[in-house]
Amino acid sequence: MGPLTGFTVGVTAARRRDELVALLTRRGARVVEAPALRILPLEDDVALRHATEQCLTAPLDYVVATTGVGWRGWMSAADGWGRGAELAAACRDAVVLTRGPKATGAVRASGLDEAWSPTTEATDELLTWLLARPLAGRRIAVQEHGLPLDTFAAALRERGAEVVSVPVYRWAPPEDPAAVRRLVEQTVRREIHALTFTSAPAITAFLETAAAEGLRELALEAMRADVLSLCVGPVCARPLLEADLPVVWPDRGRLGAMVRTLTEVLPARSRRHLQLGGRELVLQGSALLVDGESHWLSPKGAALLRALAERPGWVLSRAELLRRVWADSDADEHAVEAAVARLRAALGPHGDLVRTVPKRGYRLAAG
Repeated sequence: MGPLTGFTVGVTAARRRDELVALLTRRGARVVEAPALRILPLEDDVALRHATEQCLTAPLDYVVATTGVGWRGWMSAADGWGRGAELAAACRDAVVLTRGPKATGAVRASGLDEAWSPTTEATDELLTWLLARPLAGRRIAVQEHGLPLDTFAAALRERGAEVVSVPVYRWAPPEDPAAVRRLVEQTVRREIHALTFTSAPAITAFLETAAAEGLRELALEAMRADVLSLCVGPVCARPLLEADLPVVWPDRGRLGAMVRTLTEVLPARSRRHLQLGGRELVLQGSALLVDGESHWLSPKGAALLRALAERPGWVLSRAELLRRVWADSDADEHAVEAAVARLRAALGPHGDLVRTVPKRGYRLAAG
């Protein structure tokens, strides 16, 4: 068992997905993989090569590095075309700005130094810094990060700058759009306990998929109430904040820090300790932890057990359980009986915890 045993976590990342999945499963989580986007390869990217050639036609005054992976990809691609040394020299003669520690680390690793980097990792601050300087006739290369920075570039052009947009990597629709649709549906049904996001475009793609399925409002409702949204950092979280959704992120924008934050926040939201029949039980997510063993339950089974565990020993009628667990369906009381039977089977030797009170309902054994 790990700190995330009992929890099902949705992973929407395309890049470094395997690493994130490994970190989560190592801590006991069940993972639903549904990359919301995919990154187009750089090797044959005609737009990137054309932008690189533009950068080398005349001296650059400013170079904006927005992501570490993007900067490394650009330098690597230029090397592959035999223009790496020229591009490094052009950037060395310019003022280099970096958006956050990842971009800064990548720039330094390529043998360059940054002139300034905002503490907030916000592109808006980079723009404010640039607009405070005379820009007429200046040449500025802007390394984009997945989506075009049209507003950023337009503001610089309005001040008279020549802007070269460098589309180092670009997002495309996912290879398996059905997986994203299933993740949306599981979110709506509260079968997912947390959604993880490592890029703002992935959030936008997830919400657009929900809208296309007619489930956007239901997905937002689930994310406001029961499904935790976890982002790698505040820049990534912006679409969620704009949708007025609660979201958490780590102090450092790293996958390891992101998973550590999840292990701190998620169990604290739902873990419940029970003392029943001289035994200590822990209800966590969709699992009951007993004597060092974990018993994974279905989402309905976990919801039933959680309702009964609110007041051990108290009887809840079938109608009450139906109202609590099947609120959004047209199920009848036979569904409650079938779900209780499956719950007992899933609990194995601990199935006797759920007691039937003839003609009244069910209770959780209190002694």
